[in-house]
Amino acid sequence: MRGWDDLYPLPVPPSWVPGAAVGILSLHFIQKLLFPYFWADLRYLLKVFTYGLRVEMYRLQGRVVTVLDKFVKLAEKQPHKPFLIYEGTIHTYRDVDRRSNRIAQVFLQHEALKKGDTAALLMGNEPDFIHVWFGLAKLGCVVAFLNFNVRFRSLLHCVSSCEPKILVVGADLLGTLEEILPKLQKDVSVWIMAKDSKFPNVHTLLDKIETASEDPVPVNRCSANNLKSAVLYIFTSGTTGLPKAAVISHLQVLKGAAGLWAFGATSEDIIYITLPLYHSAASLLGIGGCIELGATCVLKKKFSASQFWNDCKRYNVTVIQYIGELCRYLCNQPVKEGEKNHKVRLAVGNGVRNDVWREFLDRFGAVKICEFYGATEGNICFMNHTGKIGSVGRTNFFYKLFFPFDLIKYDFQKDEPIRNKHGWCEKVKKGEAGLLISKVNTKNPFFGYAGNKRHTEKKLLCEVFKKGDRYFNTGDLMVQDHDNFLYFWDRIGDTFRWKGENVATTEVSDVIVMLDFIQEANVYGVSVPGHEGKAGMASLILKHNASLDLEQMYKQVVTYLPSYACPLFLRVQEKMEMTGTFKQQKFQLVDEGFNPSTITDPLYFLDNSKKAYVLLTKELHDMILSGKMKL
Repeated sequence: MRGWDDLYPLPVPPSWVPGAAVGILSLHFIQKLLFPYFWADLRYLLKVFTYGLRVEMYRLQGRVVTVLDKFVKLAEKQPHKPFLIYEGTIHTYRDVDRRSNRIAQVFLQHEALKKGDTAALLMGNEPDFIHVWFGLAKLGCVVAFLNFNVRFRSLLHCVSSCEPKILVVGADLLGTLEEILPKLQKDVSVWIMAKDSKFPNVHTLLDKIETASEDPVPVNRCSANNLKSAVLYIFTSGTTGLPKAAVISHLQVLKGAAGLWAFGATSEDIIYITLPLYHSAASLLGIGGCIELGATCVLKKKFSASQFWNDCKRYNVTVIQYIGELCRYLCNQPVKEGEKNHKVRLAVGNGVRNDVWREFLDRFGAVKICEFYGATEGNICFMNHTGKIGSVGRTNFFYKLFFPFDLIKYDFQKDEPIRNKHGWCEKVKKGEAGLLISKVNTKNPFFGYAGNKRHTEKKLLCEVFKKGDRYFNTGDLMVQDHDNFLYFWDRIGDTFRWKGENVATTEVSDVIVMLDFIQEANVYGVSVPGHEGKAGMASLILKHNASLDLEQMYKQVVTYLPSYACPLFLRVQEKMEMTGTFKQQKFQLVDEGFNPSTITDPLYFLDNSKKAYVLLTKELHDMILSGKMKL
């Protein structure tokens, strides 16, 4: 009797099939071993290419489609979908579209605003910030976002630098307006979000919105003819001086709005925005990102670490934004039960430290940290699409074809890039810190700063590698490792030179905050008469009910830091001065120096002869200035 195999013989594969299978398997293992990020890089590059192709197709068709155009289309397509949730109140896409129409109609009737005129906006996080922004944009105005944390002289500087025709002020910022009103340029028309005004010649907006038409303004008012034309002025944070108004084009808004999509967010996501709307992270990546996705955003008046996760649970938030030290603030909160019981899957932002990154994941669960790098006014962006802890992104041959950049050697003493005997800049090796510069060309333009040609030119490096080339100077020091991951090292302004060595402020502060009694450390360099470079100084915030242990502080810095990096001066403060985007403010601290006669905070000096930090008295200060005390 014949067997089953005789009746139904199995087909014999061709002789080449086993060899091909072994070859494919070998290629797979080789790829995993030598090119472990190949598929992740390919997916990311395809997304970048797809988005760029879409924008280019619009251009070839003679269409310029802006983020505002996309919002108006969404208001027609999904009018009842929540666009904005604020303090429990839902504002649908249609609601926001119609209220912004009303605001546009008010200004159309009461102000002689022309297409291209600048309108300044001084408001906190509230729905009417977005309504006024969109309403003015519908009139073709360039909208300048003013930082509401900036006061008097600095605020007047911001207003004058963007030369607005009108200034719109939120109801909760009338005290700030009162400070600057007497010195404000007389040709600036001031409007407040109120129904009545106590200020002479100041117009009210809320009463006029109620009676205004909801009809759209003529389309030709807001239609853009060129993606490279200015649409916003967003001010730099001012960590090292007076803020500068970065010119933001339609193209940059489109790129910023694509960020959440590039990281994998969808129209079903709910994005939680606690960052100030005057900053590009909240306005472009957050609000613009919601529009790009057709998603919903939850807007918070002000970031609150204690209410953060409760809000996430209440509104079923799936995507959060962070910047600066926000993640650390969350990790510093008392531990509660059920901290992982939320729906947040993505955290998008920049500036989170390695230790905080790990602690955040351990404590709050499987949230994908989507770290990125990008300056408000810059023409280069990196995105960490692989989730590598500590990295701001990855690069490769193809990415550099689209976005050419380099890391070059920098002279901290002269505060300028190093040039060789032929006058050209030199690239650093992998693993070495270098100044990040990005090539300026038609595909990656740099639009500069409003009202300040000198600052615009100062940000450009010319004749870098060859005659006629131009690069945007980011002012950031980066390191590229052998796997092509990029890491932020420091700002050149935050890096100082002491005893012939470069000191990175972040490195010093990371060592200090390891101490259990230190809440926060802000490290900077101060000038000492008779000495080259700058001596290190650390402003400290102590933890609640903790006291400064000078002995432990001394042991910590001499153990973990090279001698030249140990802070010579300590200053204990009750509150850390921050910018509105949670960045430490150094400018004023540097100016104030280490003089105990003018500084009321406790000051300490690293006395190497005593191998200890000692109280910095007026007598000791005089000895340092006279050179009698060896540093």
